[in-house]
Amino acid sequence: MSGRDLIGVFNLIIVVGILGVISYAAIILQPPEYDHQTLCVVDEIPPHRAVVIDKTDLYSPEQADRIAALIRAQKPGLAVGERLSLYELNESGQLANTNRFSLCNPGAGEQVNPLYRNPDRVQARYDMLFAEPLEAALADLVTPKNAPNSPIIEALAQLTQDPTFDRNAPRRHIVLVSDMLQNSDLFTVYPYRQRMDLTSRLPAPTTVAQLLRETYGDGLRGVTLEIRLIPRDPWQQVQQSQMRAYWDQVLRPLGVSVQWVEL
Repeated sequence: MSGRDLIGVFNLIIVVGILGVISYAAIILQPPEYDHQTLCVVDEIPPHRAVVIDKTDLYSPEQADRIAALIRAQKPGLAVGERLSLYELNESGQLANTNRFSLCNPGAGEQVNPLYRNPDRVQARYDMLFAEPLEAALADLVTPKNAPNSPIIEALAQLTQDPTFDRNAPRRHIVLVSDMLQNSDLFTVYPYRQRMDLTSRLPAPTTVAQLLRETYGDGLRGVTLEIRLIPRDPWQQVQQSQMRAYWDQVLRPLGVSVQWVEL
């Protein structure tokens, strides 16, 4: 074989190698497939943040505005691909069919590298697919309603039965907007009596936790819970003292990490 033939063979090998690398890169580096309904990566369970609005008692227009601002404030803290869902807690304790919004963050303009993607184009897509639907969901979500029952802890446990929010989902976080005045068959804080020792007539926190595990399993373990407390007349002092201590004792054995913030 002549030198010219060897050079030709060598060049052919290089071309084949380059084509192979390009084909491999095209397969490996192709963008993931997204679900057009949820904006989440197909066949992956993303981190999930759920905002649950307790609609079993009325709240003022000022409180409604603060709730809307709280929900909007969730956006900057979402990682790209993280899911945000909004739920109402109704009188039956069912969160199913109360969901007005459940999407994965597709990434805002400030969350992308401008060397590879156009931030303005990414922001326009984010606004159309994520931010605007969120605003539309707020219109009804913060409308005051009322209900005879308030099964707060059962609703949280039921949420963990959802495949998108069960123990397979990483970094599960619940923002709960509520007065935390439970009223269900599990236990009730009513009726209100001044100077009453509330916790003396409630079931033991460990009993409540055990009954909840027997019904719903251990799905709440590992959840971080941010309680945005709505003050209610004439309950404010009880809410900040006896009720807060009682809830901490219920949630601790369930494996829930709790943070309290007044709305």
